[in-house]
Amino acid sequence: MAELLAPAGNIESLDAAFGEGADAVYMGLKSFNARLRTTNFAWNQFEAAVEAAHRRGKKIYVTVNTVCEEWETERLYRFLAYLDKVHPDGLIVQDFGIIRMCQEFFPNLELHASTQMNVESAAATKLLIKEGVKRVVLARELNLEEIKAIKEETGADLEVFVHGALCVSESGLCLFSSFLGGKSANRGMCTQACRRFYTAEVPGGERQGYYFSPCDLQLIEQIPDLMKVGVDSFKIEGRMKSAEYVGSVVAAYRYVMDHWEEDRKGAIATGKRILSSDFARSKTNYWYGFKSLDEGVDNAGAKILNPDQAGGTGIYLGKIQKTRKADDSVIEQVLENASPDTPPEQLRIKMALLSGGSYDPDPGDSIRLHRKDDTGRESHKVRTVEIENNGERWIDIPGGFSIGDSVYLLQTKTAGKRYNHVLPHDIGKYRKQPGDERLPILDLTPVANKELAYAPDGLYAQVSSIPDVFAVQGLHPVRLILELNSEVLADLLEHKTVLPFSKKQIFLSLDPFISSSQEKSIAEIIDGFIKEGYTAFVANNVAHLQIFKTYKDKINVIAGPYLYSFNRWSASWLENQNATSFIMPYENSRRNLEATFETSVRSRVIIPVFAYPSLFRMRFKLPSDYDFTYFEDKEGSLFKVNSTTDGSFVMPEQPFSILDKVQFLQQSGFKKYLVDFSKTKVSKSQIKAIMTSLQKGQPLPDTSRFNWKDGFYSPQKMEEYKAAAQRAAENPGPRPSPRGKSQNKGKRSSYTKRK
Repeated sequence: MAELLAPAGNIESLDAAFGEGADAVYMGLKSFNARLRTTNFAWNQFEAAVEAAHRRGKKIYVTVNTVCEEWETERLYRFLAYLDKVHPDGLIVQDFGIIRMCQEFFPNLELHASTQMNVESAAATKLLIKEGVKRVVLARELNLEEIKAIKEETGADLEVFVHGALCVSESGLCLFSSFLGGKSANRGMCTQACRRFYTAEVPGGERQGYYFSPCDLQLIEQIPDLMKVGVDSFKIEGRMKSAEYVGSVVAAYRYVMDHWEEDRKGAIATGKRILSSDFARSKTNYWYGFKSLDEGVDNAGAKILNPDQAGGTGIYLGKIQKTRKADDSVIEQVLENASPDTPPEQLRIKMALLSGGSYDPDPGDSIRLHRKDDTGRESHKVRTVEIENNGERWIDIPGGFSIGDSVYLLQTKTAGKRYNHVLPHDIGKYRKQPGDERLPILDLTPVANKELAYAPDGLYAQVSSIPDVFAVQGLHPVRLILELNSEVLADLLEHKTVLPFSKKQIFLSLDPFISSSQEKSIAEIIDGFIKEGYTAFVANNVAHLQIFKTYKDKINVIAGPYLYSFNRWSASWLENQNATSFIMPYENSRRNLEATFETSVRSRVIIPVFAYPSLFRMRFKLPSDYDFTYFEDKEGSLFKVNSTTDGSFVMPEQPFSILDKVQFLQQSGFKKYLVDFSKTKVSKSQIKAIMTSLQKGQPLPDTSRFNWKDGFYSPQKMEEYKAAAQRAAENPGPRPSPRGKSQNKGKRSSYTKRK
């Protein structure tokens, strides 16, 4: 029997999930999870939940599904050691470094590959299972036949999302939020750029809309078919949703899963009636129902995108017109019922008057508030309604919201239920917490003599079209990276053009999305190129690493920017998959780059110094009425979109550039740098400007540093900085010396215990 897996963003949702029949829940703790903006569980709550769930024959999975920087690895090690003692049923992970760390130190922790790991093929699934991963959470952009093929070929334990919010970008490949301000989706800090209101330049003027805000997924009608093909776990999205939402969605899917064999049509009808109180966005079955891959690419975008649909969730209740102080009795009620870890801002309750909606919320209704500048969203349960003599209706709202912010209805009181508590009343006996264990030092493999002869020091150039191969000759690159898209493939396979670079001077770069319906043809194409004499390939998906294992001694594998190597443990794992070089992720910072790769291995790293990074990567063409290339947000930042047979790509009009830092990089031991023209056309003026910047060390105008200088936004780091500053003010004294560097210990990555 397949598992029904529900979200538990708080204690109430945990009660609702198990109360309605979920077999398992997934939850996050205070760090290393992709929903840092939700409440999450305290240490003692989590420990109690695991014990209580196991008594009920239920399971608890922990989300550790973010990429980690080098400075966090010791804290990560302590966190994993803590989880190893509490014994949850599985860890949902994205960072390859966690796999590597668990292989070395925590083999008893069961690992599930997060959808953020971007797995959509049998090849990727096989490699991960071989590496000790027990379950794979497949990307959402797959259809029934693709899922069936993966199950038949691998027999692996597969988890599939069946309900809840969708990401418009392919799983794990969204850089938009990070580009806007360091709040990376790969770090649990997504600011939902896809839900924003944009102005597009269309023929004859401008048009506004929520162009990239997708509908919500609903696959309740597909549950019987998914059960037939052998899906092991059905996952409901919603750790930021209310307990009422979780309860009703679990109840609907539980009913269909239990009754479809006796009455498929009736079971689905009942399930849909239960879901009728879900006031979320309009629903879509996304990639289901298409007869071919090409049909899906052509039409999936129209199935999930509606520019006239507001990015908000639920029934629109209006905007906040006025606010005022709440009565002390209301504030006391909130404080009495709040959990210990409720953010202080949520406890600063005030009253608000709404206007512009068509429904008046009642006590017990669940609402969601959206700041007008798109900087935050928050769910809240209405506790009190005050009606003035003039008919004005005031409701309580959390702090942090003000006049002009929008409010939506998520769930009505009548849909709510009281559930038995999963956690015991007294959780004082649960006292486990991460300790102070020291992470053994890991040393990456030293560079062997002539090992990197295929990748000389100097400037690399990457392009997406054959004409641009000729255009970048003016940069005199030591190597050309050529993207293998449909257009380039057609030219190379038919030998249409004689390129101005030899095969050994060309690195062929593979697309980061490779579905089960594509992997056979891609494997055959790779085999053909190797036979023709190409010897270097850029891998951007775990599937590529698996395919390349067949040619271990014939080719050189470069881990591309989408195989995220943000710490030396992830780099070590990639190294063990035969990657000998690394292209730095576009999101990375100077500080983290230097911390990850010590001087002895910096010759392995290729650093992008100029790029138009793809902020969204979508597995479909945009709808036919999206007749624009350029669009801008409320701040006036300009972006461009490129819709092709290989999918659609959103890029900034303002490129990322650290061209003026190349001299510094060389002095620091980084000798390989990349000018990346992917998904854009190369011009002579660009080539000239880039060469001038490189030669004179001058910044290019109208460019972005991305995260190079400031790094990722990190609430935890901000708190550490504040605490350190306070300690320094209270106890002035000498600063501790940095830890000493270790020596390399062997041919492959090694580690040594601290003394």
